[in-house]
Amino acid sequence: MIPAMPATALTSRQASVAALRFGRLATMGTVAALILIAGVWASWGTAQHVMLTKGRESGTIEVTRCGDDTCTGPYTPISQGSKARDTVVIEKTVAVRKGQTYTVVMKPSSDDVVRSGPAGILYAWVPLGGALLLASVVVAGGLGRTRGAWVMAGAGMALLTAAFVTI
Repeated sequence: MIPAMPATALTSRQASVAALRFGRLATMGTVAALILIAGVWASWGTAQHVMLTKGRESGTIEVTRCGDDTCTGPYTPISQGSKARDTVVIEKTVAVRKGQTYTVVMKPSSDDVVRSGPAGILYAWVPLGGALLLASVVVAGGLGRTRGAWVMAGAGMALLTAAFVTI
């Protein structure tokens, strides 16, 4: 005959398992949230200029010279109150090529510009797309929420694909 386990031992074991499960969910939930917050934070630095254009100068840049990290060219205004500039600076990316003309928005109090329009908006949110992909792995593996992870991964892939196609 096997002796029965005391009721208190079984309860403390269940409590330990529940505490470990809660700790894992809390930790992985925090990690996923931090990844998403970092993606939004990284995107918002550029997205705010592209999306909130009221009162900002907008125009075009014809890229005439490119260095390692930036490209430059003359700025031609489109919006009222904007003034022409001989040289403005745009970040060099795979989407910016010498000899091309792009619609841009001026960053306040500087000679830096960012691309505007659908291509600029989607490109600004690319860090969030990467964060969605990364967080989906954490949500699937750490939280065990596979449907939610697939939705996040799909949204991240859609954002990255749309940015790639429009640029």
